[in-house]
Amino acid sequence: MEQKITPNLWFNGDAKQAIDYYASVFPDSAIGTTAYYPNTPEEGLADFQLDMAGKVLTIEFALSGQHFTAINADATFKFTEAISFVVGCKDQAEIDYFWDKLSSDPASEQCGWCKDQFGLSWQIVPENIAELLARPGAYANMMQMKKLVIADF
Repeated sequence: MEQKITPNLWFNGDAKQAIDYYASVFPDSAIGTTAYYPNTPEEGLADFQLDMAGKVLTIEFALSGQHFTAINADATFKFTEAISFVVGCKDQAEIDYFWDKLSSDPASEQCGWCKDQFGLSWQIVPENIAELLARPGAYANMMQMKKLVIADF
């Protein structure tokens, strides 16, 4: 899985579950190389990592052809809305599908943005969002939506 720039996502001990889930949601997905933490300090495991001995360390994966790496770590770092992934959808049915699969935090829903069960933010938008936003009043309409409804632009 090679590309020049690859997003690396830090998970709080649930990287494998997250990647398995994402691969089930997105077409053209694949799970690649998985690396594991050493089993003992003699193999390079640090004392603060003892609870991770033998567990997944990193996973290379692709979602709809986009390559990523996941690191399985602890709660030191968390996802924020400052980073989100845009999913361009061809029609309302596709918007509905991805929204149903990825939105798990209704309090964080706004203007096509949602947050999944792992805390990662997604923007579920029509592929022609720029064209839709060029309509009179479309921006104001979008600001009132949670999940985007194409007919309401």
